[in-house]
Amino acid sequence: MDMGNLILSPFFLLIFLLLASLSQQQQHLKISAVDLNALKIIKASLTDIPGSTFFSTWDFTSPDPCSSFSGLTCSRISSSLRVTVLSLGTGLSGSHGLAGSLTPSLSQLTELTQLILFPGLVTGPIPSQLGRLTTLRVISLTNNRLTGPVPTSLSALTNLHTLDLSYNQLTGSIPPSLTELPALKVLILASNFLSGELPPVSTQLLHLDLKRNRFNGPLPLLPLSLRYLSVSQNSMRGPLNGLASLSKLVYLDLSMNQFSGPIPASLFKSTLSPLLLQRNNLSGGVLPVGPTRPSYGEGSVVDLSHNMLSGELSPVLAGVENLFLNNNRLTGRVPDEYVESVYSGNTKTLYLQHNYISGMSLEAKAALPDTASLCMSYNCMVPPSVGLTACPASAGSQISRPAWQCSAVNKPSKG
Repeated sequence: MDMGNLILSPFFLLIFLLLASLSQQQQHLKISAVDLNALKIIKASLTDIPGSTFFSTWDFTSPDPCSSFSGLTCSRISSSLRVTVLSLGTGLSGSHGLAGSLTPSLSQLTELTQLILFPGLVTGPIPSQLGRLTTLRVISLTNNRLTGPVPTSLSALTNLHTLDLSYNQLTGSIPPSLTELPALKVLILASNFLSGELPPVSTQLLHLDLKRNRFNGPLPLLPLSLRYLSVSQNSMRGPLNGLASLSKLVYLDLSMNQFSGPIPASLFKSTLSPLLLQRNNLSGGVLPVGPTRPSYGEGSVVDLSHNMLSGELSPVLAGVENLFLNNNRLTGRVPDEYVESVYSGNTKTLYLQHNYISGMSLEAKAALPDTASLCMSYNCMVPPSVGLTACPASAGSQISRPAWQCSAVNKPSKG
């Protein structure tokens, strides 16, 4: 055994010497001169807002910026170190971020895979030269004051996985070629001043967030892969029938637009929550999906309020924890399944005010659970007191609708 160790020891010694040599070479590697020059220009174009200390570590006399500069990740490429990740700002709670503008010299960092700008006061346009950085996989420039259009040049980034330009002041429309990028999975352009119609989305997108903009027109062709969709607070219109085939959706927010027509029954499923369709011009009924209703669970939210939904309510949404059906044109009696769900504690909020409902089996029931909020005011019935105690101020003070409003809508009940 000792002889074996003696025979093998030169081999292990050789491995040790090779590793030591590689480590020494790594230590002697220097950051690319091109990248270093770009970093100098980047620092000159941005500044710490008072209270931020991000650039305090950017000392260009440092022998190794890759290990001493905040926000920098480098990788060995050929015979030098190249910047592969650049995070501008700390993103820490209480940090005030950076001010200034984004320099076109960012495009000199040709091995960059991630470009991140944390919240701050950075102004000016997004440099079109970013389209030259073909290795980019993530661009996140959120919560600043960037202006101008979304550069069409970004459509050249065939490796781009995530593009987040939310909470800025961007204008113009979405470049049609942007939604054709083959690797794009996450597109977030929320809270800008973008306008026009949405282009068709042919990439296998998972997450699309365009809320709080000025988009108009109908929903475009969307990929079957989509799991998250928000276009709330725009001026979009048209039917929702294109959503019926999106079976993987788990989050849908189309609120505060001008969508019209019926709600596809396939959207009423327990795996899709929240389902936020309030304040549109949707019509038709709340129809059952099939012989068995979805099993909504804890935390589920469905908001169909402030539309033009009509007809008798089906039990399809019984069991939703927070259900808002107020300010529609629903008629008839409330199915007992909803009452049972409120009393069992499964449904904590049930808003049915400002409809044309003619009855609900509450009279013989005990007091509601403490966690329940039920509002039945301004319908074609006199609700018991338990149906009024949790009404919001927006429900008004009238307990019931005038009889003349109800006579043409509801037929007399048979008891």
